Parts: sequence; C-alpha cells; structure tokens
Amino acid sequence: MSTVLHDPSPAQQARTAYRRRQTVLSVLIAAASTAAVGTLLAVTVTGAPGWDRVQQTFLDPQLARDALPQVLTGLWLNVRLLVCCAIGALLLGLLIAVLRTLRGPVFFPIRALAAGYTYAFRGLPLIIVLYLLTFGVPGLRLQGTPSVLVLGGLALILTYAGYLAEVFRAGIESVHPSQLAAARSLGLTHRQTMRHVVLPQALRRVAPPLLNDVVALQKDVGLVSLAGPIDAVRAAQIASAQTFNYTPYIVAGVLFVLLAIPLIAVTDQVTLRAARRQSGG
Repeated sequence: MSTVLHDPSPAQQARTAYRRRQTVLSVLIAAASTAAVGTLLAVTVTGAPGWDRVQQTFLDPQLARDALPQVLTGLWLNVRLLVCCAIGALLLGLLIAVLRTLRGPVFFPIRALAAGYTYAFRGLPLIIVLYLLTFGVPGLRLQGTPSVLVLGGLALILTYAGYLAEVFRAGIESVHPSQLAAARSLGLTHRQTMRHVVLPQALRRVAPPLLNDVVALQKDVGLVSLAGPIDAVRAAQIASAQTFNYTPYIVAGVLFVLLAIPLIAVTDQVTLRAARRQSGG
C-alpha cells in the first residue's frame, strides 16, 4: 500500500516561514537583552569602589587552585551522604505516608503517631535536630553509639522524611477512591491495591516535588559540617582559616552548584513531562 505525500499549501508554507522568523527574532532579542544586562552588571560590580578588595578576598585564583583538592575530597563525602540520606528519607517518608492513610478505628494510634511525626519534624529546624542527635546522643555515653557522621545523616533523614511523607500522602490521596473500590472488588487485598494500583499512580504524580526536595537535601547535607565531619564546607572553612581568605567558600559553593545542576535539570524535565501529560500533550 503506497503512501501519497502532499506538498504543504502556500498558506501552510507561509505560516511555517513566519514561525521560523519569529523564533529567530526571539532568540536574537533574548541574546541581546542578556548581553546588555550582563554588561551592565559587570560594569556596576567592577566599577564599585571596593571591588579590588572584594576580588582579593573572595576571588583569588591561586587560593582557589590550592583549596580545590581538599574541597573536592570533602565534596565526595557530601555526595555519599546525599545518596544515603535521599534513599533513607524516601523510604521512611513513604512508610509514614502509607501509615497515615490506613483506614479503620483500629489503626487510629498508628495514624496519630505518623501525624505527630510529620508535625514535629516539619516544625523543628534542621539545625536543632542536628545538634540534638550529633551532640546530645553521644553525651549519653551509651554502648554502640554511631559515629557523628551517621547521626548527622540520621538527622537529615528524619527531618526530610517528614516533608516527603506529606508529598507521598498527597499523591496517594489524589488517586480517586473508585479505583480503590474497583481493585478491592476484583479481590485484591489492601496491600496489593496499594502496591499495584495506588502507589504507581501516586509516584508519577508527585515525582516533581519529590525531586525538588532531593535538590534541597543536596544543599542541606553541608550542615553536617557543624558537627565536625570534614565535608566540602568544613574543608573550605579550614582552608579559609589558614589563609584568612574566603575564596575556598566560593570554590565550595561553585562545586555545590555544579552538583545540583543535573538534579535541577532532571526535575525540570520531569515537571515538563508531567505538565504535558496532564494537558494531553
């Protein structure tokens, strides 16, 4: 069976050409405006009276090269901590969300404990949780107390699990009750219904906010340096104290931004796909 290809009509060709011209014009305008704003900012900053002093204190190239190896070594600790804490917070948050969605009066104590957990850890500042676990728990002098790094990671997991639990719960409750009733009418148990019907849909719907919380976690793992572990922030602090210069902090900040760019790009892509799916393409 042959397929007949038709040439576009003159009107369609005109519309296509017009769209191409508009696209090129938009790109040129965007490039020109960006260049103008960038030039204005550069002239304003470099022309400030204290620019030389700021450049010497925060943007010393030689000190940046000297501090880079130590900061990179500390960043590897941040990356490992991020992976472990993200997995732990996602699993714990999902568990808390499932417990909060249990039905029946017999599960009221479990729902109350799960709700109290989310209220407590969403209200507590992360830095306070870090201090309580990294300084308070070792102060008890119990046998088998984990290291400060493990306790700091646990503080991150407990805090972020409270936020992620609410994201998961919103996704679970967004699934229409008729789907649960249909699954139960087919003979599926509550556990099977959650696994095969509810959770797959809920996870797809809440993927963008989940990834946003992971991006926020990627920044907050640097707070474990307050308890003593030598991560990128602590390494920058040590180098800064040795040279009385803040350039190592800028190096650490740039590395954190570079680490976050892939996560942010994935988050934007998932958000865009979700928006297209909801709008029918």
